[in-house]
Amino acid sequence: MARRAIPDSDGTAALHVVTAGSPTRDQMAMAVRWTLQRLAEDAPGNTVEVRVPPFGAVQCVEGPRHTRGTPPNVVEMDADTWCALWTGSTAWAEALALGRVHASGQRADLTDYLPGDSVRRG
Repeated sequence: MARRAIPDSDGTAALHVVTAGSPTRDQMAMAVRWTLQRLAEDAPGNTVEVRVPPFGAVQCVEGPRHTRGTPPNVVEMDADTWCALWTGSTAWAEALALGRVHASGQRADLTDYLPGDSVRRG
């Protein structure tokens, strides 16, 4: 059964609270789940699995589909890092260099799919 989509108004409100600081666990969960939902909508596919434990994971990005076990392209990070990447307060390369993102596989670079990095690139 598919999970009900989070309305943009609820997701943006939760993300605003997260960026302002001191969100509740529920607000962080909603912000993470909504941004993951947006990523899956904006970059549909099954080539990369993005994990933000304990709040959620999605498969995204066009390309070869995996069917069993751990996918060949996995990206994992904590919720604070994910929200910082999404909003652009942290760049992908910076988070990767600092070890805040664990990415494996040839297609595990999310730079082109993060709205914060696209704003940064101009």
